[in-house]
Amino acid sequence: MRNPAAAEDVQRLRAQMERMQGRRLDAPVLPTHPALAGLLPGRGLRPGAAYSLGSSSSLLFALLAQPSQTGSWCGVVGMPGFGAEAAEHAGVDLSRVVLIPDPGARWLAVTATIADVLPVVAVRPPERAKDSDIAKLAGRLRDRGTVLLVQGPWPQTEAMLDVTDPRWSGLGDGDGYLSDRELTVTVSSRRFPVPRSARMLLPAPDGAISAAPHERALAGGPVVEPIPMRRAV
Repeated sequence: MRNPAAAEDVQRLRAQMERMQGRRLDAPVLPTHPALAGLLPGRGLRPGAAYSLGSSSSLLFALLAQPSQTGSWCGVVGMPGFGAEAAEHAGVDLSRVVLIPDPGARWLAVTATIADVLPVVAVRPPERAKDSDIAKLAGRLRDRGTVLLVQGPWPQTEAMLDVTDPRWSGLGDGDGYLSDRELTVTVSSRRFPVPRSARMLLPAPDGAISAAPHERALAGGPVVEPIPMRRAV
């Protein structure tokens, strides 16, 4: 039989977590490419949450593509080398992107202001911000339901995404062109007991992202492989 007391305890803990995090655990998420959805908590980008990314521009483009295509405006702060042509080739709708390449020393204030009006903001911090300022920005993100994508380390993230083991294809014996790059995308989150990873094409021949061919053949989509946690040294 179901234990009513246990069920009440679960609901109480769930409500407490939602109050602490400022958002419902089952709240709607912004869409991401199916190749990435299986790796992310909630299968998308949670409004009000921050995500820490590695330095890969292709990974950033892949995360911006679906929201921009479905009508969400995206801000890009502090990335003077943002490749607009490459982003468009990866599926980013540039008509819905606001670029602020050099915000200067007030980059955090600019990011917070943009987060007030745009649902997705990407930023590359030039330096570590004060904990108090980060906490204020986190509160603003929750209030506005804005997704923050940070290239670099960031505290209290919903998830951390990075790429490893890249392998280019297309070149023959002295001829040919680079056509695609297969790599491993790994997502770590406090919601997972262990990180998740999958081999993907990033970019695929069309410039976008897709599951690696052998993984599509095995499961009709990306294979999510848990990775054992390493003890910090």
